Amino acid sequence: MKLHELSPVAGSTQVGKRKGRGIGSGNGKTGGRGHKGQKARSGGKVRVGFEGGQMPLVRRVPKRGFNNIHAKPLTAVNVACLNRFEDGAVVDAAALIEAGVIASCPYGLKVLSNGTLTKKVTVKAAAFSESAKEKIEQAGGKAEVV
Repeated sequence: MKLHELSPVAGSTQVGKRKGRGIGSGNGKTGGRGHKGQKARSGGKVRVGFEGGQMPLVRRVPKRGFNNIHAKPLTAVNVACLNRFEDGAVVDAAALIEAGVIASCPYGLKVLSNGTLTKKVTVKAAAFSESAKEKIEQAGGKAEVV
């Protein structure tokens, strides 16, 4: 095989559509833009969410509460998920990721109290719900805020 013999696999490349090149091309005259109107003009486009002058949905729907755009949401884990670790284990975000309980933990871990805990484990997390902390301590473990 030589350099001049190289070519792409059949069907892997396509020739771009040539607009406005005669009636026989199927995209002649108006070039697929239809007749008149804002979108037929050069430079004619409408912004995202524009509804032709009607009050847009974003402005019709009322705002509710407070949305903190700087919030860093904690990854939630239930107490029941901690049963897969053996007694005396130290459970933190890295251990949970390794065990496959969570996929990632970019901002920290919060332990919630859903389920029961039978193992005596030391849990290191950014936050605990009150009932989760009680369940961990009842099982003989420790809840450490990191």
